[in-house]
Amino acid sequence: MAKKDYYDTLGVPKNASDEDIKKAYRKLAMKHHPDRNQGDKSKVSEEKFKEAKEAYEILSDDSKRAAYDQYGHAGVDPNMRGGPGAEGFGGFAEAFGDIFGDVFGGQRGAQQHGGRQVYRGGDLSYAMEITLEEAAHGKEAQIRIPSWDDCKTCHGTGAKPGTKVVSCTTCHGHGVVQMRQGFFSVQQTCPQCKGTGKLIPEPCIACHGVGKTKNNKTLEVKIPAGIDDGMRIRSTGNGEPGTNGGPPGDLYIEIRLKKHDIFERDGDDLHCAVPISFTTAALGGEIEVPTLAGKAAIDIPEGTQAGKQFRLRGKGIKGVRSSYPGDLYCHITVETPVKLTEHQRKLLKELDESLKKGGAKHLPSEKGWTDKLKNFFTA
Repeated sequence: MAKKDYYDTLGVPKNASDEDIKKAYRKLAMKHHPDRNQGDKSKVSEEKFKEAKEAYEILSDDSKRAAYDQYGHAGVDPNMRGGPGAEGFGGFAEAFGDIFGDVFGGQRGAQQHGGRQVYRGGDLSYAMEITLEEAAHGKEAQIRIPSWDDCKTCHGTGAKPGTKVVSCTTCHGHGVVQMRQGFFSVQQTCPQCKGTGKLIPEPCIACHGVGKTKNNKTLEVKIPAGIDDGMRIRSTGNGEPGTNGGPPGDLYIEIRLKKHDIFERDGDDLHCAVPISFTTAALGGEIEVPTLAGKAAIDIPEGTQAGKQFRLRGKGIKGVRSSYPGDLYCHITVETPVKLTEHQRKLLKELDESLKKGGAKHLPSEKGWTDKLKNFFTA
């Protein structure tokens, strides 16, 4: 059977003053007191006396009255709230809190701490740009990140100096309230104090009642050798502060590699384009190529064509999770000479005539291409 509204029980409006509530209760108490009602009406009067007494106990207490005004009987009746030692569905709701928390307004990442909702702080991200050499060899760096320190004005309380933080009158300092949802008793964050269990009548002007102020601090960061573009370094506990004593979040430092003038990285391997003259490509010879450790020599065989690839084992980068360094791949490009003198042009024409007379012997790719064109147009 549904309970009667407490205000109706006492016969007062919801905006009744404490004095009006007291007067209404005294009048009903005298009327229905068991000592004044004997005989057939005694049971009815006894029930009305109990109802008036229960209504007065709730409405005469500011915190209980606030909870009742907001949540009705569910806010003040322990059997409906599923509180400690209460019967009903309290244990069932707690056992399946992770499931029903999402359905009935619970928040992820929250834990119970002294009856209050405790939340882990949010994570922060920081983008750090480094060179390929720094990524290969590692480095130590300093970065400036935001930090949250106790407000010096209120010493972290959030209250204006000279005032105090008071316990929330709705949740009695627990930070949570119990709500009846059908057959289940569901726990929700207190809407009045937002889960803190406390109220600040006069907030601190410096921190606006937060209790912390945002500053900056210098953090030493060690970049491991072999780190690659897009990898992240986690700095535990350097994220945003938690709520209600919850742990702080983490700081994630994301690595971004600057574009290199010579090398391109592909995992642990490096690639670079190596231009050579057409005479070196034709006659062969030894050339020097750059590596991250210095220089290395490559023997160019006679007749090397553009696009030829040379592999230098172990001249790449040893990744953070690798046992051995990668390789360096040198991609040959043959450079055509420009701004020739008349004498050079004459020599090249003579060479060209000589090469054409030799046909496929000197220009195998060109001879093959010419034959393909003839077959294409005569087909």
